[in-house]
Amino acid sequence: MACPADELARLLGPNSTAAASFICDRFTAASDNFTATQYAVDNTYLLFSAYLVFAMQLGFAMLCAGSVRAKNTMNIMLTNVLDAAAGGLFYYMFGFAFAFGTPSNGFIGRHNFALGSFPSSNFDYSYFLYQWAFAIAAAGITSGSIAERTQFVAYLIYSSFLTGFVYPVVSHWFWSPDGWASAGKSSDLLFGSGVIDFAGSGVVHMVGGIAGLWGALIEGPRIGRFGGSGRSVALRGHSASLVVLGTFLLWFGWYGFNPGSFAKILAPYPDSDAYYGQWSAIGRTAVTTTLSGCTAALTTLFGKRVMSGHWNVTDVCNGLLGGLAAITASCSVVEPWAAVICGFVASLVLMGCNKLAEKLKYDDPLEAAQLHGGCGMWGVIFTALFASEKYVAEVYPSVANRPYGLFMGGGGRLLAAHLIQVVVIVGWVSATMGPLFYILHKLKLLRISAEDELAGMDLTRHGGFAYAYHDQDDPDQKGGFPLSRVEPAATTPQSV
Repeated sequence: MACPADELARLLGPNSTAAASFICDRFTAASDNFTATQYAVDNTYLLFSAYLVFAMQLGFAMLCAGSVRAKNTMNIMLTNVLDAAAGGLFYYMFGFAFAFGTPSNGFIGRHNFALGSFPSSNFDYSYFLYQWAFAIAAAGITSGSIAERTQFVAYLIYSSFLTGFVYPVVSHWFWSPDGWASAGKSSDLLFGSGVIDFAGSGVVHMVGGIAGLWGALIEGPRIGRFGGSGRSVALRGHSASLVVLGTFLLWFGWYGFNPGSFAKILAPYPDSDAYYGQWSAIGRTAVTTTLSGCTAALTTLFGKRVMSGHWNVTDVCNGLLGGLAAITASCSVVEPWAAVICGFVASLVLMGCNKLAEKLKYDDPLEAAQLHGGCGMWGVIFTALFASEKYVAEVYPSVANRPYGLFMGGGGRLLAAHLIQVVVIVGWVSATMGPLFYILHKLKLLRISAEDELAGMDLTRHGGFAYAYHDQDDPDQKGGFPLSRVEPAATTPQSV
C-alpha cells in the first residue's frame, strides 16, 4: 500500500506537508501490519499442514505393523522411527539444499546447506519442516517393500541416502523454481507447461515405490511366500485392526499432504469474487482427495469380492490408499467428478499390479511398490488427461495460456511432459537405489539369515517380542496373554 506524502499534500492544500506525512506514516504502518499478518497466517497454515503430514508417520507405523507377522512387529516399528530420525538429520544437512537451494542449476540445488541463510524472503523454517515430512514419507514407503527380511544397517543406509540425495534431486527437478521440468518457472518450460505434479504422485510416491521395488527384487521373496511348485502362499499380517487404524491416520494426514501443498492460504485470485480465492482451491483439493480415495476403496471392495469371494478389509484399505496416492498429483487442478474417475482406475491399477507381482513371484508385504509406484504413475498420467484449464491458470499463474489436460481440450503437450517425468523418475531411482541395494546385497548387509527370518527379527535382533503372550499348547511359557488355537470349521460358511 503506497502513500506518497507529496501527492497527498497537494490534495490537502497549502501548509499540509506535516499532516500528509503523518497520515502516510500511519498508512505505511497499517500496511506493514497487514503484510506481517499475512505471513503469520500463511506460516501457521503451513506449519499445521506439516504437523498433519508428519502424523502420517504414525499411520505408516500402524499400517506396517499390522501388515507383517507378529514376530517382526518391533522391527518394522523401529524402522519407521529411524526413517523420521535419520531422514531429519540428512535432510537438514543436505536434502533441503539439494532440493530447494537457490539460485541453482536445473539439476540440483547448491545453497542453504544445514539451513544456512534462514529465514529469507524465499523460505521460512515452516517450509523446511513441511518438506522434511514429505522426504521421510518417501523413505517410509520403501521400508514396507523390504519388510520382514532386511538387516537393520541396510535400513539406516538406504533411508539416509534416499532422504539426503535421491529424493531431493527429484523434488528439485519438479518443484524448485530452478528445476528443469518445474511448472513454477516463468520461462523455458518443458513443452510450454512444465510438469504439474502438485503434491507428489511422482515426486514422492513413485520415488518411494520404485526404490522399494528394487530393494524387494534384489532381496528376493520371504521364506515360504512361494511354495516349491511356485504356488503363491499368503503370509498375512497379524492385525487387521492396526491396518485400519494406520489407514485412517494416513487418510487424515493426506489433508495436510495435498491441500497443504499450496503453502499459502491468504491469496485472492484476480478478477474473482471476494469469496473465491486460494482458500477455495484448498477446499476443492480436499474434496478431490476424498472422492478419489472413497471411489478406490469401494471399487476394490467389490472387485476383490468378485475375484476372491471375500469382503477383505486389508485390500479395501490398500485400495483407498492407492486412490489417495493417484490423486496427489492432480488434486488442485481437476474437477471433483474427475477425481472419481481417478480413484476408480487407481483401484484397477492396484489390483492389476498385484496380479502381475504374484505371477512374477515378486514379494512386497505392504504392496508398496504396486500401490505407490503403480498408482502414483497412473496419477501422473491422469493429471495430463484431466487437468482443468481454469484451475491450471489459477494454481500456476506464472505463464498465460499454459497447456492443460488432453481430454479437457488442452492438447498433448502436458501429457508429453508427464511421460518424460515417468521415464526420468524410473531411470533416476533405478540408477541410484538399484546399485545401492545390490552393493549391500554383495556385502551381505541387506538380508538377514534364514534362521533369523524364520524365528522372527523381534526375537533375534531386538531382544524380545512386541506382544507378551503364550500358546496354550506350550506349558513351558509363563505369563502373558493366552492364545487359543482355533481349528477351521468342517463346513463352508455361506457367502454374504
